[in-house]
Amino acid sequence: MGESGRFLTFDLGAESGRAVLGTLDEGSLQLTEVHRFANEPQRILDRFHWDTVRLFAEVKAGLAKCVNNHEGTIDGIGVDTWGVDYALLDASDELLGQPYHYRDHRTDGIEARMFDLVPRQDIYRATGIQFMQLNTLVQLMSMRFAGSKLLDQARTLLMIPDLLNFWLTGNKAVEQTIASTTQCYDPQLRTWARPLLDRLGLPHHFLGEIVEPGTRIGTLHSTVRTETGAGEIPVIAPASHDTGSAVAAVPAEGERGWAYISCGTWSLVGVETREPYITPAALEHNLTNEGGVNGTTRLLRNVMGLWLLQQCKKSWERHGSFFSYDQLSGMAARALPFRHIVDPDDPSFLNPDDMAESIAAYCRRTGQPVPDAVPAMARCINESLALKYRWVIERLEAVTGDPIETIHIIGGGCQNAALCQATADATGRRVLAGPVEATALGNILVQAISAGRIGSIAEGRAIIARSFPLKEYLPKAPEKWEKPYEKFLGLMAL
Repeated sequence: MGESGRFLTFDLGAESGRAVLGTLDEGSLQLTEVHRFANEPQRILDRFHWDTVRLFAEVKAGLAKCVNNHEGTIDGIGVDTWGVDYALLDASDELLGQPYHYRDHRTDGIEARMFDLVPRQDIYRATGIQFMQLNTLVQLMSMRFAGSKLLDQARTLLMIPDLLNFWLTGNKAVEQTIASTTQCYDPQLRTWARPLLDRLGLPHHFLGEIVEPGTRIGTLHSTVRTETGAGEIPVIAPASHDTGSAVAAVPAEGERGWAYISCGTWSLVGVETREPYITPAALEHNLTNEGGVNGTTRLLRNVMGLWLLQQCKKSWERHGSFFSYDQLSGMAARALPFRHIVDPDDPSFLNPDDMAESIAAYCRRTGQPVPDAVPAMARCINESLALKYRWVIERLEAVTGDPIETIHIIGGGCQNAALCQATADATGRRVLAGPVEATALGNILVQAISAGRIGSIAEGRAIIARSFPLKEYLPKAPEKWEKPYEKFLGLMAL
């Protein structure tokens, strides 16, 4: 179309957030990082919370920097964050406590109690969501079992990006892709799963309007304009779940034959489909059906991702050893192969005090040698992730009936060359790595479509493919991965 435009995205991840300005001009897209900030959840006594007020302050700081340092019109603002976490507001729109972090231990053991009320298969039939103890539904059930009065006092539930949109504009709405992560949403009816919530004894009067990606929430509130010097800029809901935005930016051609791995703290391994797959096989493999752009479904499996490496890195730093992620990738490539294999989704890895010790304990428990140095630990993580990716890819093929020929690795993990090559080798499939900034790009793409600057997702993906080069990894001796994969399957069966 040759249209131009400038769109500001706020992309908040589990460890950091960024304000990124996207400039669309004559069929190309350029990104400029405007502001970067830490996302530092706070432990308060024995609880774990997000510091949402600080995050909002950083959003405003990023907006002010964009206004002051990057001259020109801003045609839209979009916010995306991680999924499942939420805020409750009272009748005066005040926060009822700081939102909990999904790794808080209040959900320990809650799923089993929930299944006593409604069978697992009935919950899946109503929501199509992968069972994880961090899900919004499980968090709400933990409040119900604890007798929390906040559920009755609440008048509004907003997911984290929706809360930030409310504070930016004064308008409340829940965007569809982020709502779909809650396990309180029916992906077939595309509305809240209120009959299920009734069976679980959960109130749902606080669940509000769900809007589609690309909806204009409003313009900046006067207080935000005064603080930042910004004008009446539209705030547009992109795919507000960061994975939803990332998948929108996958530079793939056609509707079939490819899968994605949105690789960061979590690895989201999935395919884009036209309808949800809520079947016995999908339940057996614990696949999740989350909302995508243009009415699509993200059929995927959440895998515990680079969280393992991030937490090991923190453990090593506490002991005085400092490595960059590039160094760790290179060290992993030089270590001996297949000496240590773990299931990345073992519950002991969800939030341990010391990840390196947790992995060592897993190896001891399963009769394997313990990784004796940093390179061995980094290689263990990369190989274990690649083997889990293969397991998910094979099950996605089985459930959909569609063969997968190419895997797109997007997000920060696409810079981990050792992991990308291991994924190609383990799966026996071509891997295309990039773009790194998939989430910001998808956010901008949806804003640009909403503003009439791009005609379709397909057109936007073609612009991204032209603007950001990809790196190809082809399988090397995939037969060497067969015995390790057999071992991995045995570990998953324990």
